[in-house]
Amino acid sequence: MTVSAILLDAGGVLIFPQPDVMLPPLVAAGVSPDLAALERAHYWTMSVQDRPDGPEPAKDTWWRSYLLGYITACGLAEGGRDELAARMAEAIRGFGWTHVGPQVNAALREIAALGLPLGVVSNSDGTVQAELHRLGVCSVSDGSGVRVGVVIDSAVVGIAKPDPEIFHIALEALGLPADDTVLHVGDSLRYDVAGALAAGLRPVHLDPHGFCPAPHGHTHITSLADLPGLVARG
Repeated sequence: MTVSAILLDAGGVLIFPQPDVMLPPLVAAGVSPDLAALERAHYWTMSVQDRPDGPEPAKDTWWRSYLLGYITACGLAEGGRDELAARMAEAIRGFGWTHVGPQVNAALREIAALGLPLGVVSNSDGTVQAELHRLGVCSVSDGSGVRVGVVIDSAVVGIAKPDPEIFHIALEALGLPADDTVLHVGDSLRYDVAGALAAGLRPVHLDPHGFCPAPHGHTHITSLADLPGLVARG
């Protein structure tokens, strides 16, 4: 496998819902998941949204739908889920995606050491570039985390995954063609894997718990730290 560039999703790959924001309403409702359980809840929720027989979440209800899956995975009894999801959706503005995954910074440094062009392609709300810079994850300028060539936010460019054009915008900024030497790493079969395939790229599904509902035909890793080894093995 020849790799010419690496594109990364943001949510579920680099950043996650902030535990300090998500935990209080869950604890008040009677469940107390630890950090590992919260991370698992994210991936389980994404797998539910990825099921081929399920409806595609609507843009204006995605956050509430996500929260319903999230609190279900955290163990809340069925009777209170809908009400709690509605309250959390109203209270937690801007999605609260400000928790950097525990292995992310070290893994990004190893990925950057490969010397390949790097970029971020995210379905977000217009804030992802500033947030990644503020959190010290990565930046298109010097001085905050790993240097990347481009950060594409769907709310800024007006195109969202799985539309292949959002990947083409990123690669145009990097000065590279869209082909299967470009890896795109994401946590969603519906948005990342399908979108990357439609764009002619090679998808890498970050799936730590093996939840992918249609696992054949694309590459999986269980941790971002596995990516440099995947590239090196070819």
